[in-house]
Amino acid sequence: YILKNKQNKTKNYRGFPQEEFPDLCRNFTWMGRILTLDLYRRQFNRCTQSGVIFDDVIRPGLEEPGPVAVGCVAGDAESYILFCDFFDRVIEAYHEQKITSQTPESDLNYDNLKWKLADISSAQPCIISTKLKKRLPSHCALQQLEQELAGRLLLLTDLSQEQQSELSLKAPTSFQLRIGVARDWPDARAVWVSENRSLLVWVNIDEHLRLVSMREDANVAEAFQCICISLQKLEKYYRGLRHPFIWKQQLGWVTSSPANVGTGLRISVLIKLQHLPTHKHLKDVLKRLRINMDKTDSPELYNISNMATFGFTEVALTQLVVDGVKLLTIMEKRLEGNLSIDELVPAQK
Repeated sequence: YILKNKQNKTKNYRGFPQEEFPDLCRNFTWMGRILTLDLYRRQFNRCTQSGVIFDDVIRPGLEEPGPVAVGCVAGDAESYILFCDFFDRVIEAYHEQKITSQTPESDLNYDNLKWKLADISSAQPCIISTKLKKRLPSHCALQQLEQELAGRLLLLTDLSQEQQSELSLKAPTSFQLRIGVARDWPDARAVWVSENRSLLVWVNIDEHLRLVSMREDANVAEAFQCICISLQKLEKYYRGLRHPFIWKQQLGWVTSSPANVGTGLRISVLIKLQHLPTHKHLKDVLKRLRINMDKTDSPELYNISNMATFGFTEVALTQLVVDGVKLLTIMEKRLEGNLSIDELVPAQK
């Protein structure tokens, strides 16, 4: 087979769909669960304008472990349209939300947060991380924002391993190397650091841009406000350059991974829990609150974060994590006093 896209780029194939269909017997990702030969055959001869074929989408995830992994990536924004039969199913399964004709509008009004978490001293540090994929800008564009977003740009090639660790930058994983995200690492990668170090902007690392606000306390509202204000400034600037962030009516903000479409927002709160992690109701509580609780290297410290990024506004998703952390800390205090938490378990939605 020889395929041509609209730019007359060609892709050569050696066989037929049934010959190229991957062995998914030991693949436990959502891609592995959803992809069938019939579905594969329907996507086989398609190619985006930038040259992405379906095998580019699924092959990166063939060896990616973990039952909750999506197991695929979008080579470009058009992939979500051209391969929608596949991507829509993955997104719905991973986020447990149906794709409708209109996703919730973006809401970056930080004043809409109802409860701030700031009075829970055990929930620290609080981290909010936002990922938005857009057409790749030059890092010079960030330098031109200096008056509004004061800071400095640091090239990864100029940073030592210790400096990268201080900025929470990690070496690419084997999965990132396989899919080409880390091609020519660390060339053409940088991080923008604000003067007060409250905001980091990762440039061309796992997404084209990733904004990260970190705080050493429980003030989610302040971290969320920092993200919103900075994001609105960047969006206004790039829209003026005719390179706006990519928004799709049915999906929201578009990212390279289906795991982050919608808001592209990840909220993490580090809290200390001693009794709740072993409680019989914990699994049900987390599922009904739609949050994850992951272990850290430190005993009794757990990272609480949102399960999904799709189907919510940014404010609603942040509020979901805030309310979840509030309930977990209340439960922990009850357990410390040898009291029951049965009446605090959320109802099944």
